[in-house]
Amino acid sequence: MTAPSRLSPADAFRVGAAGLRARPLRVFLSALGIALGIAAMVCVVGIASSSRESLNRQLAALGTNLLRVSPGHTLHGDQSHLPEESVAMIGRIGPVLSVTATGTLTSANVYRSDRVPPGETGNLTVMAARTDLLGTVGASVANGTWLNAATVRYPAVVLGASAAKRLGVVWATPDVKVWLGGQWFTVVGVLRPVVLAPELDFAALVGWHAAKSTLRFDGYPTTVYTRTRDDAVLAVKAVLGATANPENPNEVDVSRPSDALAAKQATDTALTGLLLGLGAVALLVGGVGVANTMVISVLERRAEIGLRRSLGATRGHIRIQFLAESLLLSALGGVGGALLGIAVTGAYATYQNWPAVVPAWAGVGGVVATLVIGGFAGIYPAWRAARLSPTEALAAP
Repeated sequence: MTAPSRLSPADAFRVGAAGLRARPLRVFLSALGIALGIAAMVCVVGIASSSRESLNRQLAALGTNLLRVSPGHTLHGDQSHLPEESVAMIGRIGPVLSVTATGTLTSANVYRSDRVPPGETGNLTVMAARTDLLGTVGASVANGTWLNAATVRYPAVVLGASAAKRLGVVWATPDVKVWLGGQWFTVVGVLRPVVLAPELDFAALVGWHAAKSTLRFDGYPTTVYTRTRDDAVLAVKAVLGATANPENPNEVDVSRPSDALAAKQATDTALTGLLLGLGAVALLVGGVGVANTMVISVLERRAEIGLRRSLGATRGHIRIQFLAESLLLSALGGVGGALLGIAVTGAYATYQNWPAVVPAWAGVGGVVATLVIGGFAGIYPAWRAARLSPTEALAAP
């Protein structure tokens, strides 16, 4: 007794490919529907991943381990203040890598010259700063120099990026001076924008000692910036209030500037979920298109099915033929859609100056999803084709 014949995988591929080549336009349109669904999914994942990677690189460069300590309010609603020793006390916390402070001088304003009316302050702030401020907050000097051991005791000032623009200071040179607190201060430097401490952009920064000796600074820090080890940020944040002001820890505010930037990442994640849902709908529509194409193909090819059955093809052969056509059609759409999605993601990421990132699971998962959908879409047409008897199929018009 002879065993029933079986189609090898290579034969099934050739038979399925021949069926697709016979109807190129219909195959193209059906594959295009799947490709658009897969491309949409890959683009959503790729663009979101590229945006997230750009944000992660920005946060890594700036540092997510920066904490800001500032005075809060008393129980009666009055403004509190940090002790002068708060900086030194915070510096004794084990995981703290660096700590520095600024102090706002409410009694001093900065003007381009002594001819400017006192009320035209330009919303600029005068701050006393320590020499280690730049390294702790991740700031840098655009031109000129930062305050050092020599200039910190004398009337020298460093302007934030926005403050320099409002005062009309383009370049820091020894002959550029501003009217600050009723006397002339020499502009020794201009800062670049500080992302994690934007309040410094609108500030005129003078030395801590000079502020005390010439501007009646009381020495109380207004903001203490603290860098910690990455693995100890939350632990340090929990003890900063009690360390900065042991007598009244409830009067201390502690914040993490990078949280505002990290919130954008959470927003991108929520948006990604929504768009992935839309991509899944598009993919489902493509699967319906495959099923429709295969059902119509069965109706149009009944004569071919009858001829093959009369020549010895079994029902299993017919099922495999139409299932192979469905899988090949889905594979064409899946691979084409993945490549299109990767290309669009790369182009958009390049336009935005982002690193182009497309997770491997997005492309591979998209192709696998199309094969699964194509398999389900081809089951009914393949079953229907296999049920046709040779006489019924040959008798079809």
